[in-house]
Amino acid sequence: MSERYDCTDPTGRAEGMAAAGAAIRTGQLVVLPTDTVYGVGCDAFDAEAVAAVLAAKGRGRDMPPPVLMPTARTAHGLATQIPDYAHTLMERFWPGPLTLILKAHTSLHWDLGDTNGTVALRVPADEIALELLGDIGPMAVTSANTTGAPAAHTVDEAQQMLGDAVAVYLDGGPSTRVAPSTIIDCTGAAPQTLRLGALSQEEIDAVLAEASVAEPVPGSEPEPEPGPGPDSVPDSAPDSVPEPDSVGDSLNDTPPDSLPEAAAESPEQRPRSTS
Repeated sequence: MSERYDCTDPTGRAEGMAAAGAAIRTGQLVVLPTDTVYGVGCDAFDAEAVAAVLAAKGRGRDMPPPVLMPTARTAHGLATQIPDYAHTLMERFWPGPLTLILKAHTSLHWDLGDTNGTVALRVPADEIALELLGDIGPMAVTSANTTGAPAAHTVDEAQQMLGDAVAVYLDGGPSTRVAPSTIIDCTGAAPQTLRLGALSQEEIDAVLAEASVAEPVPGSEPEPEPGPGPDSVPDSAPDSVPEPDSVGDSLNDTPPDSLPEAAAESPEQRPRSTS
């Protein structure tokens, strides 16, 4: 029998979080709100629970679920060879409705399905989801609907479709966004948008273009003007002879590293795929 908790109420939220955590630790499924649509998920490292998520939705291993994380930092424990442009997107859009497909660490003991060596990652901008993720860690989360049905924007819609396949339903109220997350493949030299959602292509392009302009081009910085040489300064020159121009040095300062010190959905994705 499923349990449902009103997480818009402080008491209900506390009880719901405890129940959801206990359910996930015993391999059961939980429906939770995200900053896009409601998601159904489990412990990302529990292969049987991941299989149960796919079965509840009526889909196969060829459509593995994305992984939601509490912070961007988590991405570095789950993915490898993260390109600079992906770091830029993480810094600008996480937490938020952006899913990034990256190359997964081969040493991880998990089974999300037929991922072709990739993993789709996201940090949702939802307090309830982040609180649960902070307690549990990475979760495999996909949209809380049966395959082919509209995404659930309320916990009622999710419960009507998934029923007793889910142990705990966390009701955070109606979702505030209609569109799912935007999905970008970051496994190549350049980003490839696989699905447009809550973020537009124009927003993505603007952030990447801004980052590109901010990066200094090697050899493009002006050379500092030489200061007066020893022969050009008379013996009687005062102690206040100007030092060589320091403006050039300040122009050579490189911007601070934008790598987030840290890392669902509808969160939907194929191994490099969308849904």
